[in-house]
Amino acid sequence: MTPSLTQVRAQFPALDQECVYLENAGGSQVPEGVADAIRRYLTQTYVQLGAPYEVARRSTAVVDEAHMFANRFMNGEGHGTTILGPSTTQLVTMLAECYSRLLRPGDEVIICETAHEANAGPWAKLERFGIVVKLWRMDPVTFQCSLDDLRSLLTPRTRLVAFPHVSNLLGEVVDVAAITRVVHEAGARVVVDGVAYAPHRAIDVAGWDVDYYVYSAYKVFGPHMAALYARQDALEELEGPNHFFLPNGNAYKFELGGANHESCAGLLALGDYLSFLAGGEDGRSRTVIERAFEAVEALELPLQAQLLEALNANPRVRVIGPKTSGRERVCTISFLHEHLSPPEITARTDAAGIGIRYGHMYAYRMCVALGINTDTGVTRISMAHYNTPQEIERLLDVMAL
Repeated sequence: MTPSLTQVRAQFPALDQECVYLENAGGSQVPEGVADAIRRYLTQTYVQLGAPYEVARRSTAVVDEAHMFANRFMNGEGHGTTILGPSTTQLVTMLAECYSRLLRPGDEVIICETAHEANAGPWAKLERFGIVVKLWRMDPVTFQCSLDDLRSLLTPRTRLVAFPHVSNLLGEVVDVAAITRVVHEAGARVVVDGVAYAPHRAIDVAGWDVDYYVYSAYKVFGPHMAALYARQDALEELEGPNHFFLPNGNAYKFELGGANHESCAGLLALGDYLSFLAGGEDGRSRTVIERAFEAVEALELPLQAQLLEALNANPRVRVIGPKTSGRERVCTISFLHEHLSPPEITARTDAAGIGIRYGHMYAYRMCVALGINTDTGVTRISMAHYNTPQEIERLLDVMAL
């Protein structure tokens, strides 16, 4: 039986505080079980991995199982390997550095104008090696990047296309499978930024046939770390940055110093919370993960509709991104106001104990293309499944748009 919203909120100690958390795209709250697992690891199994004694064997098992869970979370089992690191920015930067040794001058990389800089900047910097970097531009009216435009950019020299599954400013869900098919037909690989998608829907790297997919665990109710899925044939093309004597094709070759051990314990414990969301089913199976995100979506869609209806009804407000609610977007919603600047709006919410954000959201290239002031950017409200309709009502009252 799917838990109620009251039962869901009871899992998150931070929600007992005065602050209303509506800046979840910047980082979500964590269930108590995740925090407990991190503390337990630090107090009971805080030893180095791989040593021949029992406590070390337990700590090693936690890290190994966290890698397997992260891979299952993205539906990558039997298809590829998942690498853990401190952030999406670091993981993509590491991946781009690996590609800098594989690509040749004249090879081409395409980056998407709607991208978070984490999956644009590292690729753009490859220009210093003679790599041709092309920009897949966005329509400034629809905020979309068309497949026809992408096809026109692809050539026999294209090696890689980097794009977001969901822009963390626009909130729109793009068709990853369709984009990937077009890119693969041209003989290139894809690197998909799933950070803004992962808190809201189940990831399916196998179904989408992607080469690389990355997300931040700290935005999906976990510790401050990130995970990069790599399809096995793609990973085996690369020389990882870790010690020369380590074999290629495995996660550790790409994890300098190894993954953060206590964060692995927290990531693994997230499986218990997903089981709770799935109705109390035991285990961390793929079925449990999918059912958990069905519950997440069911809780979020009404919040999305409530906020968009109010913003769209205000003639002084312009929503930046899809204006309708539904499965084609997530509940990360950005807007501009005719008279109130984003800093003025967030000053009001801050005074009332409500956390939202303003700025370019690291979608800097897109803001420039849209003529949005990069100093003030947009006002962004980003909800999670544990937020309530009452919190949205309070937000709307306080903003007084």
